[in-house]
Amino acid sequence: MSSGSPPQGRGRGEGEEEGASSSRPRFGRRRTDYPSSSRPRSADAVWPEHFVESVSIRAAEEAARFAGRLAAAPAVVAMFQVCSTWRAVSRSEFLWQVLCRRIWSCRRRSLPSWREEYIRLHRTAANFRAGRSAYFSLLSPPTDDLPCCRLALSDRHLAAGFLDGSVRLFNVPAGRLLATFRADPHRDRLGRFSQAISGIVLLDDRLAFASQDGDVHVAELSSPREAPRRALVGNLMVDGTMVDFTGNARWWVGLFAGAPGHSWRVWDAAMELLIFVGGGLMDSAAVVGWHMLTDIMKPVVGRARILEQGVVVGCSTSSMEVLDLDGVTGTILNQRELRHGGALVESFDAGDGRVMVVDSRGVATVKEVPALTEVSRFTTLRRSERQHGSPSLEGCMNWGYALVCISRGVHVWDAITGEYLYVFRQRIGMATAMAASDRYVAAWANDTGLHLWDFGAL
Repeated sequence: MSSGSPPQGRGRGEGEEEGASSSRPRFGRRRTDYPSSSRPRSADAVWPEHFVESVSIRAAEEAARFAGRLAAAPAVVAMFQVCSTWRAVSRSEFLWQVLCRRIWSCRRRSLPSWREEYIRLHRTAANFRAGRSAYFSLLSPPTDDLPCCRLALSDRHLAAGFLDGSVRLFNVPAGRLLATFRADPHRDRLGRFSQAISGIVLLDDRLAFASQDGDVHVAELSSPREAPRRALVGNLMVDGTMVDFTGNARWWVGLFAGAPGHSWRVWDAAMELLIFVGGGLMDSAAVVGWHMLTDIMKPVVGRARILEQGVVVGCSTSSMEVLDLDGVTGTILNQRELRHGGALVESFDAGDGRVMVVDSRGVATVKEVPALTEVSRFTTLRRSERQHGSPSLEGCMNWGYALVCISRGVHVWDAITGEYLYVFRQRIGMATAMAASDRYVAAWANDTGLHLWDFGAL
């Protein structure tokens, strides 16, 4: 569409009376006597920049809502084709900052401008949907047969926690080993596997990791050669076994089994002070929780994940629970019994306001938090695989995709629609730990070691 001004209307001709109607167009002529409020005008003349920004943001949000986040960019580009003024808005940093936040839930940029950040996010998501990635094998299985228990990813690092209480830190995407952190070796232990890593909180500047006996250690990433300090001392006899540990820069959250009515423990991460104890999510798993200290072959009994909205979702083999952290004390927002029970808790993960859980039949369900309303449902196992019992299925998810490792490899579904997309080309064997971010996927298999896929490298 041209950005120049349209021809001016003729108005009433000579000899026309004041009250004569001039709304009937003459044959072969274009009507030009529109009322002032509806007369076609140049977009350059009447659309201020902030209004164009608002319209572009609205168009992107509507496109993402109805056709997925990858549809937002084409919708915005179409708006920029209207005229030169609208095209100039494409240079607005405010516009791209808002789009990064609302379309991709991104609040911090890693590139010089928000426009470049949006392009990076869009390209990475397109690579993820198409299965385009760079693959790295980072670590072979240890000779001492100590498996990896937990994986955590950030924009720059990958952390792997092992059964012996050690955590290995790698930089990404190069995959170079930066440091190995170990828990306090002088601590008295109760049970052979009491120091096994139960969770990792990985931030840009520090790493916190917890063991099954309830200890929490902190390592500063700026000083990788320094030994980690013990920030919290666990008490197995009072609290039970810490079966999972999650958090962010504001909170640390431990999920415990062994002490009825004390499933959740929440600490202020900055002050390292306990602020909440309660909840009965793990009451039915108290005995199994104690057995985890001596028998690592026991099935996973519980998982917890913290979301950006300030809520934590926990899952046991029979139920789910949502805990609100924004108040002075924790509040249980929602509790839900799983419809069929038998949840494979190792296939529980959360991302961008949603959680995924896979049951013993291999059926995966994605739910919205905190209401726990169903978003999508899909089957991860073939009929023949379901008939042979429920295998161990390790899974994870990020903002848009659900990944489950089964005997045929790592398979990917669209978490919103439940559409099956593809399987990774690399066959790594049965994974026992997985993690995903918007750019990376990491997996550990006891037979083949540590693997990393980078969807932002291409």
